[in-house]
Amino acid sequence: MEFKYSEIVDPSRYETEGLSGGIDVRKSRLTELEDRGAIRAHQDWARHVGPCKGYRGGLGPEYSFISVVMPECIPGRMEVVAYANEFAFMYDDIVECMGCDLGQTENNEIMNGFLEASQLRSGSKPNAVDERAGKKQIQSLIFSEMLSIDPDCAKTTMKAWAQFIESGSARKHDVRFKSMAEYIPYRIKDVGEMYWYGVVTFGMALHIPDHELERCQALVAPAWIAVGLQNDLWSWPKEVEAAKAQGKDHVINSIWVLMQEHSISVREAMQICRQLIKGYVAEYLATVEAYRDDEALSGDLRRYLVAIKYSISGHLVWSLNCPRYNPEVSFNKRQRSWMCNGVPATGPSPNLTLQQGGETGYIGGKVALPA
Repeated sequence: MEFKYSEIVDPSRYETEGLSGGIDVRKSRLTELEDRGAIRAHQDWARHVGPCKGYRGGLGPEYSFISVVMPECIPGRMEVVAYANEFAFMYDDIVECMGCDLGQTENNEIMNGFLEASQLRSGSKPNAVDERAGKKQIQSLIFSEMLSIDPDCAKTTMKAWAQFIESGSARKHDVRFKSMAEYIPYRIKDVGEMYWYGVVTFGMALHIPDHELERCQALVAPAWIAVGLQNDLWSWPKEVEAAKAQGKDHVINSIWVLMQEHSISVREAMQICRQLIKGYVAEYLATVEAYRDDEALSGDLRRYLVAIKYSISGHLVWSLNCPRYNPEVSFNKRQRSWMCNGVPATGPSPNLTLQQGGETGYIGGKVALPA
């Protein structure tokens, strides 16, 4: 795969704790566009949905989520991808931390939005002014922007996201898994398998034929397990606190499952989790190598396999350094300035705006900085 928009990061600048399988970390040269998209999402959420005080999403002082997890995101798509991904993070953090899992009505409304958007004619744009709720305004905005950039990829993305929402697996917080054999299939879905498929195929303009989708999911499964277990490892303290706040006596996390299954301590469960991550990363690397030159697969599927390889190392380094999982870490100067003062008006994505009171243009304002 040709690399146009990223560069390899010097290994002396980050730590992987031996969990990356030796995969290089690549970082996009377009991190400013990720900052723009993500912070605009914060500001639109604050104005149209509710406060996001204390929220820590995908940005990091050196390694922001999209920039290292999808380092080859196309420049013209980075801002809207970052905006959409931050919207997903806010749903995961703010809605859940308020103690309200998505109800079936809202779940259906979001899913229907994805499905309706996937059927829009090329060039048609939903009107954010007509939407009843702030979240739906933002959702409509994201779809409009994606459709204006690449209708075919956008429709694929929306269908993938609808499938992710429809599965409902990401919201089954009352399930008490008794073993890793039960938990791992859930974790593949919960980590956002189809969500990330939609993000990557749009962000990199990949057109994987429908008939290859099932094969694609099977080939990439070890990577999703590895990333899901990475997430469990680094998000464990955050998820324990969230469970306590919601009065729950269990945590949907492999650390908790391993502790219950084997009657072991947190430390022992984390050691097993690390070994599992190493095993699944090695399995995925073997898969990528085996299919690298296999012309029985479409070129875009093979590029997708390589892209997900870098998602593994990027997600690991992001997790170890991001404010989301590391309370002592803050944002960089530019990020903090934009969070306080608003994103500069120069160079905005033309459709990534909300409308209100008859005025069209960026509606942002200030956002309370996370503690």
